[in-house]
Amino acid sequence: MTKQKTKKGVVKRMKLTKSGKVKRRKAFTSHIMVRRTTKRKRHLRAPAICVGRIAKQMQQALGEG
Repeated sequence: MTKQKTKKGVVKRMKLTKSGKVKRRKAFTSHIMVRRTTKRKRHLRAPAICVGRIAKQMQQALGEG
């Protein structure tokens, strides 16, 4: 059986942490940031961790597990 290829779109958007969790960026940050509050913009800057079934799927797409 051949090796599973990684999904390049996922590789560009997500990374794995040392412990194997999937780290991603938050949505709604690309444009029209004027109407967002400072607090919301600050919280959107922080990376997020994928959880549940999505995390498992992203790990597979990244070639892990």
